[in-house]
Amino acid sequence: MRIVFLHPNYKSGGAEIAGNWPPAWVAYLTGALRVAGYDDIVFIDAMTNNLSEDVVRAQLKELRPDVVATTSITPSIYAAERLLEIAKEEVPNAVRVLGGIHATFMFKQVLSEAPWVDVIVRGEGEEIVVELMNAIRDGKWPESRRDIKGLAFLDGDEIVATAAAPTIKNVDAIKPDWDILEWEKYIYIPLNCRVAIPNMARGCPFTCSFCSQWKFWRDYRIRDPKLVVDEIEELVNKHQVGFFILADEEPTINRKKFIAFCQELIDRGLPDKVKWGINTRVTDILRDEELLPFYRKAGLVHISLGTEAAAQLKLDQFNKETRVEDNKRAIQLLREADILTEAQFIVGLDNETPETLEETFQMAWDWQPDLANWAMYTPWPFTPLFQELHNKVEVFDYSRYNFVNPIMKPEAMDRAELLDRVMNNYRRFYMRKALFHYPWRGTGFRRRYLLGCLKAFLKAGVGRTFYDLGKNNYWGPQSKDKVKFEFDMTRQPAQAQIDDWVSSADKAAQAAAKRKSKDNSFKMPTEGGASEVKVCGGGDQQLEDAR
Repeated sequence: MRIVFLHPNYKSGGAEIAGNWPPAWVAYLTGALRVAGYDDIVFIDAMTNNLSEDVVRAQLKELRPDVVATTSITPSIYAAERLLEIAKEEVPNAVRVLGGIHATFMFKQVLSEAPWVDVIVRGEGEEIVVELMNAIRDGKWPESRRDIKGLAFLDGDEIVATAAAPTIKNVDAIKPDWDILEWEKYIYIPLNCRVAIPNMARGCPFTCSFCSQWKFWRDYRIRDPKLVVDEIEELVNKHQVGFFILADEEPTINRKKFIAFCQELIDRGLPDKVKWGINTRVTDILRDEELLPFYRKAGLVHISLGTEAAAQLKLDQFNKETRVEDNKRAIQLLREADILTEAQFIVGLDNETPETLEETFQMAWDWQPDLANWAMYTPWPFTPLFQELHNKVEVFDYSRYNFVNPIMKPEAMDRAELLDRVMNNYRRFYMRKALFHYPWRGTGFRRRYLLGCLKAFLKAGVGRTFYDLGKNNYWGPQSKDKVKFEFDMTRQPAQAQIDDWVSSADKAAQAAAKRKSKDNSFKMPTEGGASEVKVCGGGDQQLEDAR
């Protein structure tokens, strides 16, 4: 049985300005399938190779697969749906499969707008995909589809979602097939080397209201650090990877295992061969102040911090549980440890003003991170914050939900002014850094890395790909009155999806009322002082999905 995996061709001028990122999802799924005995697997990376629809169409026609599968985050959903529509046209007998975070939570919307999708894999895919492929191989598809957990599909006019599959308990058994990728094409521009995105843990115990990762993975699980380093050693020695970013939301959560991971890298001499970066929380940096030089010794050179917002009011709204002054201290500590810092700011909420945007710039310059990023608030349609703000959401063109387009319109300014002021922050910050910091601060690796980052920004700026500026007709302050976002306003939520949102809101309100009533009664504390245990720190809906 031949299986073809496709990666959608979607670009937004966001993270991809730093290079071509390897689609790790296909390595993890292919690894599980190979262990299960499947060996006729082909991967087409339409994004990295910038393949047109006609090229994909021709390749599918030549390959004649039994299964065509793709994945999607929210902004690439239409590209993914289109790939499966092409598959229907060219290889109509192939089973068409869609996975990823958007389809997991928005399956009612997807199946309403793209009925040619045969089946959606909901949630963590390795075990579900193997069971699904077994059913197809054994001739039990589609008759047995209601018996497989973690699926959604159309049965006539009915949208069916089977019970949620359990999360993978033995994460140490996960064996990604990194050979499926064309490694010479995945280059990290700042260091001009091959880049990988391995995974040490899955899930996150925190419940930031704008994030969906804790909902997708549901519970927090971490792999044996030695096995993770085995994987990294293979990536370095076999595929010549020179830089990696841990895919974890926060790899420093489990302090003991993160330390063990760093020590294992040092013991094998890998920091001389590969450098790496992570995303983490400010609170973990403050907790590990004395360990930061050790982390740097292990090859950790880049940390992206979710400082999120300058105003404490916004931090509270996002449930970040940090203080503004903590952000400045964390950046200072990282600078002293010679670890490059990237500060992430979320802008563009309904209460954004020219003054708050100026405040984020002044704070960024005061804190002096090496890099700063102003990301437009994107109300993922399956997060708690969306439930709070959905009456203010006007744009349902999910292809623009990419952190660079202003989906929300602030009350105090229009979208064009918001974009212009964000670009003004970028211009001032990086112009000053380019003139007075990057060429003159530090020597050796730090200087080379920072100049490489500047090269990536300049390349994207000249090509008008950064921040979707070319698509939005933005050329500088003089053009802010000519900006055209051209959102597809014909895109609207399907009735089935609206009903699902209403149902979820009702459940959330009932759960909140129930918790409030319980607060008035005595609860016996459990180990660690927690009186109630929830899946990955999530709400009652997560407990319901996990049963």
